[in-house]
Amino acid sequence: MNDSKLMTRAADNIRILTAAMVEKAKSGHPGGAMGGADFVNVLYSEFMVYDPENPYWEGRDRFFLDPGHMSPMLYSVLAMAGKYSIEDLKTFRQWGSPCPGHPELDVAHGIENTSGPLGQGHCYAVGAAIAAKFLAARLGDEVMGQTIYAYISDGGVQEEISQGAGRIAGTLGLDNLIMFYDANEIQLSTTCAEVTNEDVAMKYRSWNWNVIEIDGNNPDEIRRALQEAKAEKLRPTLIIGNTIMGKGALRADGTSYEHDCGTHGAPLGNGAYVNTVKNLGGDPENPFVIFPEVQEIYDRRRAELKEIVAEKYAAKEAWAKAHPDLAVKLENFFSGKIPEIDWAGIKQKAGGPTRAGSSAVLSALAERVENMICASADLCNSDKTDGFLKKTHAFSHRDFTGAFLQAGVAELTMACCCIGMALHGGVIASCGTFFVFSDYMKPALRMAALMELPVKFIWSHDAFRVGEDGPTHQPVEQEAQVRLLEKMRNHSGRNSMLVLRPADVEEATQAWKMAMENTNTPTGLIFSRQNVDNLPEGNDYTQAAKGAYIVAGSDDNPDITLVASGSEVSTLVAGSALLRKDGIKVRVVSVPSEGVFRNQSKEYQESIIPAGGKVFGLTAGLSFAMQSLVGLNGKVWGLDYFGYSAPYKVLDEKFGFTAQNVYDQVKQML
Repeated sequence: MNDSKLMTRAADNIRILTAAMVEKAKSGHPGGAMGGADFVNVLYSEFMVYDPENPYWEGRDRFFLDPGHMSPMLYSVLAMAGKYSIEDLKTFRQWGSPCPGHPELDVAHGIENTSGPLGQGHCYAVGAAIAAKFLAARLGDEVMGQTIYAYISDGGVQEEISQGAGRIAGTLGLDNLIMFYDANEIQLSTTCAEVTNEDVAMKYRSWNWNVIEIDGNNPDEIRRALQEAKAEKLRPTLIIGNTIMGKGALRADGTSYEHDCGTHGAPLGNGAYVNTVKNLGGDPENPFVIFPEVQEIYDRRRAELKEIVAEKYAAKEAWAKAHPDLAVKLENFFSGKIPEIDWAGIKQKAGGPTRAGSSAVLSALAERVENMICASADLCNSDKTDGFLKKTHAFSHRDFTGAFLQAGVAELTMACCCIGMALHGGVIASCGTFFVFSDYMKPALRMAALMELPVKFIWSHDAFRVGEDGPTHQPVEQEAQVRLLEKMRNHSGRNSMLVLRPADVEEATQAWKMAMENTNTPTGLIFSRQNVDNLPEGNDYTQAAKGAYIVAGSDDNPDITLVASGSEVSTLVAGSALLRKDGIKVRVVSVPSEGVFRNQSKEYQESIIPAGGKVFGLTAGLSFAMQSLVGLNGKVWGLDYFGYSAPYKVLDEKFGFTAQNVYDQVKQML
């Protein structure tokens, strides 16, 4: 244990580095990071357990930063821990820097999550804590006894997602979760008192959290709070640290700059910066320094960690010898591999809704994939994730032997919890809701795509055929929105998201196969509520893996190629039968994923949709989303307006999603 004076010196060192990084970059947020320096210093120098030599050790503690704008604080303490060099810190916010303006997932450097959109980061921590409990229930605390730490600010508490995160963590009794709330009462443009008067402590206590209130700049109080939180065995813990925004900051005239909104989102500026660095015991001419006495703290901690980790590894080795079957599971779970699945053996009921096809697959996955978790936003009997639930049971208070999360009506929270599970590792996370409610999830989808996380997003009720529920529940623009991520490239050069909308129950099986084999990006699976006719007999469904393939008519030189995804493909098949009666050569193409299709060779693409040929597209979404498939010589029949409330077969007729209208439109084209 280090004395208070030395710990404050170390925190001041973090404050100096923070101010210097922001000043050098001429961009950033120094104030909050300066206020939170005391907490991260105590956490990393005395409590965080990780392997200094192996950042990917599955039994490590995890730290999830919610307010990503406070990145200088995290980069500074990780530099003290040996994860970054001083030269790295000097490149803050610059091209190619390992220290971007908001932290980006980089486990090798100690960054466990990409953060920025307030509220999501601490929800990832809830998901990670669930994953740790789930794995401990299967493997034991000997290898899965880690603590999940989270750091949240006033803004994160205000974001609505905090309601879901707090409720779920408290309901499940996640005693392995410790969250520090940096309560500095200052926001970017105002004080917290002007926007909220809630009692945060009482709110979290009502959710069954252990709440501790402290002076967040006092290292002794921080230490005692962390010790108490570690000893808590029934509830998650919230440490409310009353901190000082811009702690140690002085204006150019020498007056205190603390508690001021001005330190939140901009460099301190020449005079204030110089005075602040001097006030904190640094040299404004050479601020990028780790003080020798501070480095000694972290050198001692590094030595302690080597001993702690050696003991952990020894315990793991003894555990593996005693439980060789579990040791194999541990390795397999964290490898990301999935077990062999007899995809062809999954029985589907012909002509059913594709959501039922998904349910059949989920039932098989629940039995075969031991480390898979499925969640639903209070819709499991409608989105048919209950196919998974029927083979397991839902998590409950301190019981993680099941594999299903009943997330309640909280789509964004649910999605972020699944992201946290994926970030933790060792589990395959999936979640379901109605497709129209993907609107609530969009911020999480974007973050999953940025972090290249293989979460499976299951969406049912895929189109206006939701029918009588009306336009509030009928997706129109949603497919176009999620397919934008399919068209974008991530940093690895891949499509940012795999989006699949299967044409019938058999193609639903293939879609799930593609989803499970996709370990590099999130997958969106879009399923129908209504029955869908199966594609013609003899169809080779394995070709769906190419993104688009011929499902009816295979003329070398078709007069017209009909393209669609999902429910509309069977409508095209029915329309093509009418066209053939007129002697028209027709080809029908199912395109479950344009993104995958565009990754095929040019030769393959043109063998499916002939270049220069006439193409007719049918989509229950926005017409423009299919324009790149039909080309200049093509035409799209889509839904460029909101739907109406009526039985789905009536809507099909009214909106022109019928075989007869396909016939009529193509005849006009030809």
